Amino acid sequence: MGRITLDKVRKAFGDVEVIPPLDLTIEDGEFVVFVGPSGCGKSTLLRLIAGLEDVSDGQIRIDRQDATNLPPAKRGLAMVFQSYALYPHMSVRKNIAFPMKMAGLSQEEQERRIEAAAKALNLTDYLDRKPGQLSGGQRQRVAIGRAIVREPAAFLFDEPLSNLDAALRVGMRLEISELHKRLATTMVYVTHDQVEAMTMADKIVVLRAGHIEQVGSPLELYNTPRNVFVAGFIGSPKMNLITGPEAEKHGATTIGIRPEHLEVSTGSGEWKGVIGVSEHLGSDTFFHVNIEGFGEPLTVRASGEVSLTYGDTIWLTPNASNLHRFDAEGLRIAD
Repeated sequence: MGRITLDKVRKAFGDVEVIPPLDLTIEDGEFVVFVGPSGCGKSTLLRLIAGLEDVSDGQIRIDRQDATNLPPAKRGLAMVFQSYALYPHMSVRKNIAFPMKMAGLSQEEQERRIEAAAKALNLTDYLDRKPGQLSGGQRQRVAIGRAIVREPAAFLFDEPLSNLDAALRVGMRLEISELHKRLATTMVYVTHDQVEAMTMADKIVVLRAGHIEQVGSPLELYNTPRNVFVAGFIGSPKMNLITGPEAEKHGATTIGIRPEHLEVSTGSGEWKGVIGVSEHLGSDTFFHVNIEGFGEPLTVRASGEVSLTYGDTIWLTPNASNLHRFDAEGLRIAD
């Protein structure tokens, strides 16, 4: 079991409150991602759950047991950090075995768990190698293997892919997601990359300045953002946000439209603009379109390759059913 409950949990460093009182429940077996900009409190919140930081107020329960004042080793959790923190002089086998050796498990039980973890992580052929003989992705898998053998109630990941290049990050995202499906164990994952959040999570927790802005599935946050902050943060490219007279026409202070919900025409439409920079990705083309009176350029997603270029005049028409409206407080206006 790996149900984690935060009840009015608060964290302050001296007079500085970094996590105002918040409530959050992570259900057993969920893959929950904490996401937000740098300094939003996501890593601090993870460290509070792990016991690496003391709670200033409130209660943390793990499987309904009060864990607020338990040391990290007693919480039944395993943490994987951005740094692999492997022992360079030890083989992969010994690195994975280290926490079990410290816990006093029998050699037979250690071997059983090592073999199972190595099989799950495709490390069987590398057990006798040293970390220096492995790629970055393989070293991260060893760090995960060291966590798996503890058979924890939940895994806590603190930006584990930040040190990997783009291709390896994509591969490791898939591997961690697949691992979650196989183990069916609770996973809490911290990242600043909302693409990781969208592609991996069952549930996303969006944080800003220690506050929870919204909790929900990736598609809930994408389709019905609670406020302007979530609307502009979730999605890649981000949602276009428009203020001024155009928003007022729709009874809002701000309107939002995602790049894929803008129809492009060279003949007529609702908004006339001029193409600035274009990004050609093969499967998609992104145009950054300057429209008089709109301030920031609008980003438009077109499928495949499009024969439009810098300086061309085009017309954009937003799909009315996909238009998001926000009030003066930045909160979503119900349709």
